Amino acid sequence: MKQLALATVMFFTTAVVAPVTGFAQGRGTAAPAALTIPVTGATGGNTFAGTLQVQRFATQNGQLVATGLLTGVVTSATGVATSIARTVSVPAAVTNATCEILHLDLGPLNLDLLGLHVSLNQIVLDITAESGAGNLLGNLLCSVANLLNNPGGLAGLLNQILGLLQ
Repeated sequence: MKQLALATVMFFTTAVVAPVTGFAQGRGTAAPAALTIPVTGATGGNTFAGTLQVQRFATQNGQLVATGLLTGVVTSATGVATSIARTVSVPAAVTNATCEILHLDLGPLNLDLLGLHVSLNQIVLDITAESGAGNLLGNLLCSVANLLNNPGGLAGLLNQILGLLQ
């Protein structure tokens, strides 16, 4: 029981949840695979190395949590290793994601327009979109910018458009 408590404490203090992209929804799509997150930590000479396989998300006491199987090995300061395999629920957060829409980097420009000399130094233009609740334009631009990241998603979208046109 002491090893489980140690593994849980290490998980809460060291786990980093990678961003999760949305899964395509539609007819015939397979269920997404479980999200596996590496978990490592050390405290008081004890170490933990393992993984958390997130199986589902839920709400507990009004807060979003990720529930999954925590497996790994706790090694004590004396070198005794104990395997851990437990179902745990950890706090999760939904963050606003941003996506790069345009990065334009122009070098210095020198123009001579009929005797008018215009000199511009380097120009850098960065446009990013922020997706999330209430960010309609950001959601739209991020979706369009990511269409080519998943060719299957693009094919599905094009097939839906073709179906509407028939």
